[in-house]
Amino acid sequence: MSKWLGLMSGTSMDGIDAVLVSFPDNRIQIHHTHSIAYPEDIRQRLTQISQNQGTPDELGELDHIVGSLFAEAASQAIEKAGISSNDISAIGSHGQTIRHQPRGNTPFSLQIGDPNLIAEKTGVTTVADFRRRDMSAGGQGAPLVPAFHKAFFGSETEDRCILNLGGIANISWLPAGGNQPVTGFDTGPANALMDAWCQYRTGRPYDEDGRWAAEGMVHQELLGDMLSDGYFMRPPPKSTGKEKFNLEWVKTLAHRHSEVSDADVQRTLLELTIVSIARQLPHAPNMTIFACGGGTRNTFLMRELKRACSPLMMTSTADLGLDPQWVEPVAFGWLAKQTLEKRPGNLPEVTGASGERILGAVYFA
Repeated sequence: MSKWLGLMSGTSMDGIDAVLVSFPDNRIQIHHTHSIAYPEDIRQRLTQISQNQGTPDELGELDHIVGSLFAEAASQAIEKAGISSNDISAIGSHGQTIRHQPRGNTPFSLQIGDPNLIAEKTGVTTVADFRRRDMSAGGQGAPLVPAFHKAFFGSETEDRCILNLGGIANISWLPAGGNQPVTGFDTGPANALMDAWCQYRTGRPYDEDGRWAAEGMVHQELLGDMLSDGYFMRPPPKSTGKEKFNLEWVKTLAHRHSEVSDADVQRTLLELTIVSIARQLPHAPNMTIFACGGGTRNTFLMRELKRACSPLMMTSTADLGLDPQWVEPVAFGWLAKQTLEKRPGNLPEVTGASGERILGAVYFA
């Protein structure tokens, strides 16, 4: 049975998730999971470089450092699983997104984490650089995971929406029976702005369980200013990241409302996540929402999100057999499989590409 290893670090830039997985009979079978955190100085450098605060030398250094950390996460997962690198067909590495600019005359998406190093240090063929082939075909290059959602989470009888709550929130609408096209796009910020404001005002990297936000109140005028951003009204296909929604974006808007307390800003940012998701959900009255990603661990966020999306039922991908934390790394293991089997990995109806494409570049062991 072929085994694949998916590696993922999202826009939260907090660390690397590794999953050893196989797909027998079009099912998901997880064999081992592993995570490593970025050292705090690396996380700070990644945040700075993502905001164009850096030099080509720093970008090159981080590409090497992050590639080595991805290789370390993969090697530790292989060792702890008690298997040999020869037992793994390939690694699928998303890399660390530094900048994602899918619009304009020169669209691009930049992920670092040198896959040459991953292949060399692990001895496993590595597939990476998944986004840019889709972009070369006129697509956004993201989100890519809806193709995985369609392959494994669709239902003949139930409309389903997979809601990923990472740094950025994205949805995949999977109509029952597959008779309509899948819809998928980034709705806007999920954890990214809450994490950035929490770090800036308290020194903590994130608001555990949303406790700080729960102390505050929603400031309706500030929320209105946030929601007036054109991204929320733009129709799909669309995708975004920290180059758009970042601490400076929050500070600029908060400065207009200097009377708002720090806790109220945090609560308003949480409300921004909720409202921007709820307003952009597909109109399917019997749809069930399955959440995944780091935001599912924020109990206050999940409680308020369920309330806002009522009467729709909301649960997590655990009810579909996959722990919410591991959905995206499993997806990139699957995307590596698609690449080596010369099968497409994108959904043109989601990304806006002119057609299906085999994604990624292959770095042989």
